[in-house]
Amino acid sequence: MNVVFLSPHFPPNFQRFCVGLREAGATALGIADEFYDKLRPELRAALSEYYQVSDMRRYDDLLRGLGHFIVKHGTIDRLDSMNEYWLETEARLREAFDIPGLRPADMPRFKRKSEMKRVFARAGIRAARGRVCPDAAATRALVDEVGYPVVAKPDVGVGAARTFKIRDARELESYLESVSFPEYIVEEFIDGAIVTYDGLADREGRVVFEASLRYSRGVMEVVNEDVEVWYYAVREIPHDLQAAGRTLVDAFEVRERFFHFEFFRLPDGSLVALEVNIRPPGGLTVDMWNYQSDIDMYREWANLIVHGRVAVPSLRPTFCAYIGRKARYRYAHDIDEILTRFDGLVRHHQPIDDIFSAAIGNYGFIVRAPDLADLERAAEVIQQRA
Repeated sequence: MNVVFLSPHFPPNFQRFCVGLREAGATALGIADEFYDKLRPELRAALSEYYQVSDMRRYDDLLRGLGHFIVKHGTIDRLDSMNEYWLETEARLREAFDIPGLRPADMPRFKRKSEMKRVFARAGIRAARGRVCPDAAATRALVDEVGYPVVAKPDVGVGAARTFKIRDARELESYLESVSFPEYIVEEFIDGAIVTYDGLADREGRVVFEASLRYSRGVMEVVNEDVEVWYYAVREIPHDLQAAGRTLVDAFEVRERFFHFEFFRLPDGSLVALEVNIRPPGGLTVDMWNYQSDIDMYREWANLIVHGRVAVPSLRPTFCAYIGRKARYRYAHDIDEILTRFDGLVRHHQPIDDIFSAAIGNYGFIVRAPDLADLERAAEVIQQRA
């Protein structure tokens, strides 16, 4: 099986998907704009061939790269990047070379929040009231309909970039003076905790791995207020969240892919769908899954692609958390103190690439323990400011 991986070197932990492909018996082929000599040795060893382009945004260069691979290796069986940024590029390349997987016609429901709302409605899953507002009049009408506060965000966007919480008429007028209207969706503000239903679906759309995250605060707050976040993978997924998540796996026709579905958990216990991502959760979350249950989801994804099966336990013996720090703050405890104090709990720590730092910090720790209280205490100490 020939599998092309776009940008296999970034983010750095995702290189292990190519390692998994090689271990599963596939021919892993990489395309990126990085120099081959700068790839990590582990990645170079995993790739059967690497094709360097001058700019990944130049579609014609990617076409030539795939054509080169086909001449040398034969039919391309799969193509992926696990990266939201390249999702539409992947779809175009699959269609151009008749590669199984998502095509351009599938993109609106995975890229546009307005289209996601339509799928939520058809599936019977509650979502925030809102719509794309193409001008000031439409925006004011939406605010009159749902009341303050509202949230305005790009209809196509990742994370909380260029997202506004509008609390009153003054902030509404400021927003109206600052945005490009056709690209924005405005919706009622939902006061709830973000929870996720994440996992991997097989070729028939069956969920073969599932997980769920809880966050200390919302990503909009983290980005807009430039504060820290920590989040953890639960041991037991609530039944209502599992049911809603599986309903959306069917509704969005997720096949042979990771997924990351976000919901609000309201104070009354009910769920409101937020958005759908057709990729693994960001940052070091895949590594958190691995530490939580002593598994290798990089390898299991490759086994699914190559052999059509995975083998992961259903039990989660520990909680596992990511705890982030931001470079703008001084902290009470340095890294050595933390490693000494939480010896046995800290499984991994590393600097975070700047492109992700607004959402998850400049430095991160992965911590695991059977008792959630131990992780809460670790988060308190790690994020304690001087």
